[in-house]
Amino acid sequence: MPVRSRSSADASTLLHTYLADVDREHFVVLMLDQKNKIIGIHTVSIGSLSASVVHPREVFKPAILSNAANILIAHNHPSGQPQPSQEDRVLTVRLAAAGKLLGISVLDHVIIGDGTSAYFSFADEGLLERC
Repeated sequence: MPVRSRSSADASTLLHTYLADVDREHFVVLMLDQKNKIIGIHTVSIGSLSASVVHPREVFKPAILSNAANILIAHNHPSGQPQPSQEDRVLTVRLAAAGKLLGISVLDHVIIGDGTSAYFSFADEGLLERC
């Protein structure tokens, strides 16, 4: 899967395809090499209509096993509204901190909404810099 993720828009396009037609929240991790080429994608959790249980060990295990240099985390909002909840913000901070300890950077957290262009990027909004 030698696709390069150069921006949140690139990631959003891939994720809209990957998560098309799902009716529940899916939390996924994209594993990236040193040049940010996608070397794998893994569904960490499938939740309910409004929530998904995510723990750092399940997010970073596939990244460690695939020798990823960086990761991009993402999930969909079945409601169609990509704005992050308070829980999304807390989880992002927690995963970014875990990534720092492991030496695997969390480059972005993308939330997918309805349509092919609705998404929210923590990196684009400057929210990962605070983590």
